[in-house]
Amino acid sequence: MADGGGTDPAVFTSSTLPSDPRLFATVTNAYLGTRVYRDILHVNGVYNGAVGDTHRADIPSPVNVRISVPDEDGLTETFTLNTRTGTFSHVLQSAGYTATYRLFAHQSLVHLLAFSITIQRLAPKGQPVTVQLQTQFTPQSQDLVLHRGQDFQGAHYIYGETLIPEVEGAPQPSVHMIWTPVPQAVTLPGEEPERTWEFLTAVDGSEEEVKRHFHEGKSLIAAGSLYASHTRAWAALWKGCHVDVDGPFPLRQALYGCLYYLLSAIPPLDSPDFLFHGISPGGLSNGTQGEDYWGHVFWDQDTWIYPNILLFYPEAARAILQYRIRALGGALKNAQEQGYKGAKFPWESAATGREVCPEKIYGAQEVHINGDVLLAFEQYYHTTQDRKLFQEEGAWDVVGTVAQYWCSRVVWSQEEQRYHIKGVMPPDEYHNSVDNSVYTNAVAQRSLRFAADLAHDFQIPVPEEWQEVAKKIKVPFDAARNYHPEYDGYSPGKPVKQADVVLLGYPVMYPMSTEVRKNDLETYEPVTARDGPAMTWSMFAIGWMELKEIQRAQSQLNKCFNNITEPFKIWAENSDGSGAVNFLTGMGGFLQAILFGYTGFRITKGSLNFDPICPANIRKLKITGVSYLGSKLNFTLTEETVRVKVTKSSGDPRLSPLEAVLGASGQHIPLPEGQSISFATTAGRIQRASAEPH
Repeated sequence: MADGGGTDPAVFTSSTLPSDPRLFATVTNAYLGTRVYRDILHVNGVYNGAVGDTHRADIPSPVNVRISVPDEDGLTETFTLNTRTGTFSHVLQSAGYTATYRLFAHQSLVHLLAFSITIQRLAPKGQPVTVQLQTQFTPQSQDLVLHRGQDFQGAHYIYGETLIPEVEGAPQPSVHMIWTPVPQAVTLPGEEPERTWEFLTAVDGSEEEVKRHFHEGKSLIAAGSLYASHTRAWAALWKGCHVDVDGPFPLRQALYGCLYYLLSAIPPLDSPDFLFHGISPGGLSNGTQGEDYWGHVFWDQDTWIYPNILLFYPEAARAILQYRIRALGGALKNAQEQGYKGAKFPWESAATGREVCPEKIYGAQEVHINGDVLLAFEQYYHTTQDRKLFQEEGAWDVVGTVAQYWCSRVVWSQEEQRYHIKGVMPPDEYHNSVDNSVYTNAVAQRSLRFAADLAHDFQIPVPEEWQEVAKKIKVPFDAARNYHPEYDGYSPGKPVKQADVVLLGYPVMYPMSTEVRKNDLETYEPVTARDGPAMTWSMFAIGWMELKEIQRAQSQLNKCFNNITEPFKIWAENSDGSGAVNFLTGMGGFLQAILFGYTGFRITKGSLNFDPICPANIRKLKITGVSYLGSKLNFTLTEETVRVKVTKSSGDPRLSPLEAVLGASGQHIPLPEGQSISFATTAGRIQRASAEPH
């Protein structure tokens, strides 16, 4: 990675589009999403098809418009994704004028998609300028029965519902869409210096609401502030969540790209009533039948994407957990159908929480999903102490029923005097029907311990069996080789598809010596598929960072750049370009390598730990907007110093303020709001100040 010039790392510009349209930029928000120049859009939570065939419903997109000026010589064109403003633009430039097509999914008014055409004359007067608008829009869908409604405020209106419910009796979502019709051309008269035409699309589940959203958008257009309100919302998002690196330009670009695509997927922060339906590996720009996992939600959301969101925006993390809470009914049925108690979250989830994976073996065997879901709940609880979600809003039911599932899923081995979990597929999907996957059993143990701790906090009586199973579950370990075999019978050298055992160190934080951690990394690194999924190498990088082996960490992290495509920094799942695109999972892993790797952040029961490292090519790392126990903190890390600033405290007078406790010296440093506190780079932790004097 070489340093770039003085260009803006947040703005991706090219004179051509990629030859593969899957790699075009995307514009999405929590509710609507499309890839630029694509004739379909998707709506969060709107799926069509029965279990095994459930996929995001394709909805025709009125915003797929291309601009051109036929018979004009000397035109140059540029395509730009501006991640600061969440905007895609296509600019045609001639000697006498510029013509700009600008497209965005509104960041805060999430039911609106909009585009505009602006023609700007470079001389005061001249010939009229005509720009052609090409669109293939037809109001039809293979996934919905669509009807034409009466025009509304000069715009067209269609509505309909999906064809086939996910399971019998499940709702078939309705889609209502109003859009400004697109003419074949627009003309700037000879005497005018500039003119803008704005086009609006509104989508909702009801006629009343879609009309309200469209009317609101039209009013903002009339006031000249629709686009400004969108860019303000993006500015606020970036202000509260920023990662600045004084280092290689490609790294800075990668960080902006990853954060942009992740922030585009999260629920709006000021809309607690917004019903969020989870994040799929390819986001809302993908998910058509047979494409990018059909828009289903996997562990990708909870394990790979979620920790980054939690670190900055716990309110958005909360909405992700609420999606899992609402899906609990389906998870209870999944467990019952498999002959177990409690809840079994689906390997692939859509609207109902029932298993929708097209291939049965994954839903039956990849049971670690339950532990992945609970780890997200645990991280949230320790970061926020939000008791209301657990005691009043259903999170305890998730925790308790997953604990029940694990207790019914284990079998006692008389010979080993241990509980076993048999017949599973680990995260490494090259192997199935194995016994005692080390990752599965370790997350099961963690689930049970968290459930027992939480029950204690809330004074809820629970079976002693939860702690008993946690204590006696088998977590495979080879004492002779001093490493963790992936499952019973695994022998070193067997190929592995993706990060699996290395996840024990992070994010599971399973206790082990540094020697065992190193042996795990060295055993699995050479046998992990080179062209496997993109998130893998970031976890090896975090492992080496823990051990302070910075060169080895960097060589792993650099592999991630093979999955970033030009010019719009879209991630491909595999380094050869195959698999899911706009692969948020890979971006999530990469961000964790920065946000939890370089910083050494670890969320624990009583503190946010840190243990920073600074690679040679990074002079400074600044992380703005870290959320912890209701406060907001900024961290600035260099090789020599750590600077911490509480920019906003929790505001609850009953709670003691935060302090930093340094590892080596044990020194307690108060962190008063608004003051920057610096100390020599060392490991330590952020916690609530205790009442006792030090």
